[in-house]
Amino acid sequence: MWILHQNFPNPFDSYTMIRYELRIPGEVSVKVFNLAGQEVATVFAGFQQAGRHEAKWAPAGLGGGVYLCRLQTGAYTEVKKLVLQK
Repeated sequence: MWILHQNFPNPFDSYTMIRYELRIPGEVSVKVFNLAGQEVATVFAGFQQAGRHEAKWAPAGLGGGVYLCRLQTGAYTEVKKLVLQK
């Protein structure tokens, strides 16, 4: 099972932690999009081993609002809502 946990803290202002679990090793991408579907950040992209992972995201130059965090591994995709308060 692959799991994208809800970020913490959420809502956040300066940074948030994104946690996820991989059941098998492989290529992974964790990206953030605005509500128009435009990519605003790549939190991680590359190969990772199976297990629990954590990434810190500190948005720079983005306004407050709702963003979407997407975990993608091969055929699996999961999305969570992030709320940035500025």
